[in-house]
Amino acid sequence: MGPIHIKAKKGEVAERVIVAGDPARVEQVASILDNPVLVNRNRGLLVYTGNYKGIPISVAMHGVGHPSSMLVIEELIMLGAKAIIRFGTCGAMVKGLKIGDLIIPTGAAYHPGGAFYQYLRDNVCMACSPHYEILKALVEETEKAAVKYAIGPIVSSDAFYAEDPEFVKRWSSRGIIAVEMECAGLFMLGAMRGMKTGALLLVSDSLVEELGFATAEELKYYVDRASRIVLEALIKV
Repeated sequence: MGPIHIKAKKGEVAERVIVAGDPARVEQVASILDNPVLVNRNRGLLVYTGNYKGIPISVAMHGVGHPSSMLVIEELIMLGAKAIIRFGTCGAMVKGLKIGDLIIPTGAAYHPGGAFYQYLRDNVCMACSPHYEILKALVEETEKAAVKYAIGPIVSSDAFYAEDPEFVKRWSSRGIIAVEMECAGLFMLGAMRGMKTGALLLVSDSLVEELGFATAEELKYYVDRASRIVLEALIKV
C-alpha cells in the first residue's frame, strides 16, 4: 500500500526529514531551506522539500499526538525517509529550565494501549529511544551553538489536559524531565522500520514552575535558533 494522506510522489520527499506538530513551525523551518517546494498540502499535512547546504531536506507537519504523527511518519517512510528528527515543544518537569531552553530526549516513556497496543499486539513495553548517531549529532550541535539544554528521558502523553499535579509528581519521581506527545511513537517506529530518529524539543512551558505558556509568536526567535541546530545535526547523519 502506498501513502493515502500525503500525496507527494516518490522522490519528492528527502531521505532526511524534520517533523513538527505546528504548521507555523514547519513553514518557519522550510523558509531557511534553499528553494523550498510545497509537495503536499492534502489533509493540511504540509510537506516542504528544499536544500540545506546542498543536501535535500524535507520538513513535514505531523499533527498532534501519536495516531496522527505515526500515520505521517509511516507515510514519510513509504516515500523514502530514512532519518527523521522531531522538532517540537515540551513542558519542563524539572526546575531551572526557561522558555526557549532545549531538551534532548534520551528515551521516551509512554502509556501502553492505543496505537502502541495495535503495533505491538501484546501487553508489552517497547524500548523507545533515539538513534545514537542523531542523539550525538544533536548534542554536538547544541553545544556548538552554546544554547542551554537538558538531556534525559521524557514521557509522551496522549492526554494534554489530563496532566494534573499527580501526573507530574508520578513521572518526575521516575526521573522524567519533560512531557510532550509524539516522541515515543517516532522512536518506536524508528526501531521497527530500521530508520534513524531523534528529537530536539523547545521548552514552551513548565509543569513545576510558573513560566506561563509561550505562544508561537513568543517562540519564533527560539524556533529560528533551534532550527539551525536541527538542520546541522541532520546533515551529519
